[in-house]
Amino acid sequence: MIASFMAFLGVSTIVIVTPGPDTAVTVRNTLPGGRLAGILTALGISTGQAIWALATSFGIVAPLVASEFLFQAMKYAGAAYLIYLGLHALIGAWRGTGDGPAAAVRTGVATLLVALGLRIAAERR
Repeated sequence: MIASFMAFLGVSTIVIVTPGPDTAVTVRNTLPGGRLAGILTALGISTGQAIWALATSFGIVAPLVASEFLFQAMKYAGAAYLIYLGLHALIGAWRGTGDGPAAAVRTGVATLLVALGLRIAAERR
């Protein structure tokens, strides 16, 4: 019993400390934009987490899990958004333009929503 608990604790610790897409976006926005951009990105990510928590508690996510069409639509919309973010970052780097504070919040919210949608997709398989 204790060996199983220790194994669970060890794996849980590794999963918790491993950075995910939200960490990557926060670092991406903080490095060129400074502390304010990082804080606003974290605020956006927190807002996205709250949206998913509310959607789940109200049962809004259940059709996404139950419907193959909605599942595929979410998966492709998420992939398209991630491609858009990548192209936007490349174009911004090429032109030397930076995103404003509002863009940091929007990016944080949207990235988290996409990441959670993809996590639901992976768990569904």
